[in-house]
Order: sequence, then C-alpha cells, then structure tokens
Amino acid sequence: MRIKALLLFLFFCGIVNSNFAQKKEIDPQRLIQLSGVAVSDGSLDPVPFITVYDRTLGRGVLADSYGFFSLVTYPGDSIIFNAFGYKPSTYIVPDTLSENRYSIIHLMEIDTINLPEITLYPWPTKEQFDAYIINMEPYDDAIRRAQRELSGESLAMVAAKLDADGSLAYGNAYNLRMSKLYTNGQLPVNNLFNPYSWAKLVQDWKQGKLKRQ
Repeated sequence: MRIKALLLFLFFCGIVNSNFAQKKEIDPQRLIQLSGVAVSDGSLDPVPFITVYDRTLGRGVLADSYGFFSLVTYPGDSIIFNAFGYKPSTYIVPDTLSENRYSIIHLMEIDTINLPEITLYPWPTKEQFDAYIINMEPYDDAIRRAQRELSGESLAMVAAKLDADGSLAYGNAYNLRMSKLYTNGQLPVNNLFNPYSWAKLVQDWKQGKLKRQ
C-alpha cells in the first residue's frame, strides 16, 4: 500500500513539473530579450567570443568579436559567462522588469597573471655562455657585414650567377662589333703570334702569378 502511495505521489509531482515547464516555455509574456556586451574589468576592452549560458533553460549563445551577445531568457534565470583567461561569473536576470528587452554591460575579471618579459639564450650552461662571450667577434657589426657583402669578390660572385638582360646582351654585342672593325677586311688578330702577349706570359710565370691558389 505504501509503495502504491509513493508511486502515485511521484507521478503527481512529475505531472505538476511537466505542466509548469510547458507553461514556462509557452508563456510569451515573461520572455526577456537579454542583450549586452562583455568587457574586461581592468581596461574595459571587449572580451571577444565569450560563451553566455542560461543555466536555468540549459541553452546559450556565443558572443561576437566585439563581445556583444543576445539571447532569450526569463526573469530570475541564472546566466553564466565564460571566457578563456577570465574567471567564470554569474548574472541573475532581474524579476522586476516591466519591459521585454533588457541590456547590460557585464564586467569580466581577469584570471591570469602577466609575467615580465624574459629573453631565452641558446646556451644551456653559464660556462658555455662565458666561453662564447670570450671567443666572440666584437667587431662583426652591421657595417662590417655590409662591407663584406659589398666587396669586389662578393659582387663578382653574384654577378656571375645573374643571367644577361637585354641591356647587357646589347652591350656585349656592341663591343664585339667594335672589335671586329679593327680587322675589317682581313683575318682576325691571333694573339698566339703576338710578342707582347708572350712577354707578359713569361713575366707572369717568373713572378709566380700562374701558380694555382
């Protein structure tokens, strides 16, 4: 008998709760359009993409990049705000509202500690750091690096890798044409029989300029 009475009581409670929930869902007079923006309590900057969750109804929305949000609630609902780097906070919709629209500015408390800036070095130990400082080149600054990159050898190496453009090809063709004017109507000059070239070759050989580096 007691079991039947308990079952009837639970069944009656379930019906009452179901009717109350249905009545709450279909009662348009109590709906509140809650809108607002979430900002940081320190700088008052908008908190983007914050989650706004109605714990009473079990649904929520996501704020935009400016921290603006809007959702439908009931008076007395508990609204939970969550954002990365901020402490979760709760807001209760007032039950004394006469209008069906309500706007708020919700402050979020920062939950992180800003650490001072640090500099990481590639030396694992103090001994390696001291050895690097002792053996480093103190004059290898930007000016010396620029002078080294603009030296004749560096520029010649870069120039050798570049392809000939239109102006350079025209200059080479023009110089070749001017050289042919000296032997126009006769055989080209052969330096193999040029005594001055042979004299310069012998001189360079005696001075050791022909040795391989």
